[in-house]
Amino acid sequence: MTENVELQFDTEIRAASHPDSIKQAKDLLGNGQLVAIPTETVYGLAANAFSAEAVARIFDVKGRPASNPLIVHTFSVEMARDCVSTWTDAANKLAEKFWPGPLSMVLPKSEKIPNIVTAGGQTVAVRCPSHSIMKDILRQCEFPLAAPSANLSNRVSPTKAEYVADQLNGLIPLILDGGACQIGIESTVIDLTGETPAILRLGMIRKEQLQEVLGGAQLALENSGNDKLKSPGQLRCHYSPRAKVIVGEGSWEDLLNKSDKNTHVITFESVPNDRDPATWHEMPKTVQGYAKKIYETLNRCDQANAESILIQPLPLESEWDAVRDRLSRASMN
Repeated sequence: MTENVELQFDTEIRAASHPDSIKQAKDLLGNGQLVAIPTETVYGLAANAFSAEAVARIFDVKGRPASNPLIVHTFSVEMARDCVSTWTDAANKLAEKFWPGPLSMVLPKSEKIPNIVTAGGQTVAVRCPSHSIMKDILRQCEFPLAAPSANLSNRVSPTKAEYVADQLNGLIPLILDGGACQIGIESTVIDLTGETPAILRLGMIRKEQLQEVLGGAQLALENSGNDKLKSPGQLRCHYSPRAKVIVGEGSWEDLLNKSDKNTHVITFESVPNDRDPATWHEMPKTVQGYAKKIYETLNRCDQANAESILIQPLPLESEWDAVRDRLSRASMN
């Protein structure tokens, strides 16, 4: 729990399929409150993006640094264009190809977006999610939603309602339970304000796919810490469970042999006879399956009070780069 925010709600976890759930969420959001809502990537902690007061609650509840901007979620291209001052040809091409979906685009912000959303910067990241629940709420609200992951700052993003409750119970009025998220890691973020499109955060939409549409896109340099952040996901330490994360690059077998019963293991291998199945987490061998399951597995390790988590190195193919990025940042805890 964040240090400066007191428990103030009897948090309700409600099935998103309940006929009154969408209206309840809309009413709370319209009154400046926060609601945890599933998206196709992870669960988001949503507030009216046009309300500086509502957005400030996100930062308070999460304990999020004011220097770390938020992504604004919209129902359509038309709503997204209302959030930016310039809609470029590149944005149009990417929206046609990847929206609704897990792609956020950084563009010059409009005056309607409060500075708190963008951490004082002059650009804003916008995306149009594909999850039916988030889309329905956005459609009924008729205003965009700032919605970072529904967790405490720098902790593991939640992909199920129960993991939201583990971290935010008592801090927000409503969690909509829409089951497990389909993708499992956060959106790709691309900055379209420079001379060459720059990928600020890797996601399941890969660099090669963006290059096919734009004719060129490059990975942004690691933020030095002196420049304003244009999107989330750029902090060196991020996505971290409470346990110490060790990615066994180059020394997997040696680390595995030295690990003890208090170490949880995340691996592609089946559990051996001499290991406790409760601390051994066999992962899918496809990147899509792994991405969908990795945050859930890290959250389960937290629930089990793991002291350390040993993770088998990922395949070297570029399609694994987004997951590799998340684990690298998680290991900086």
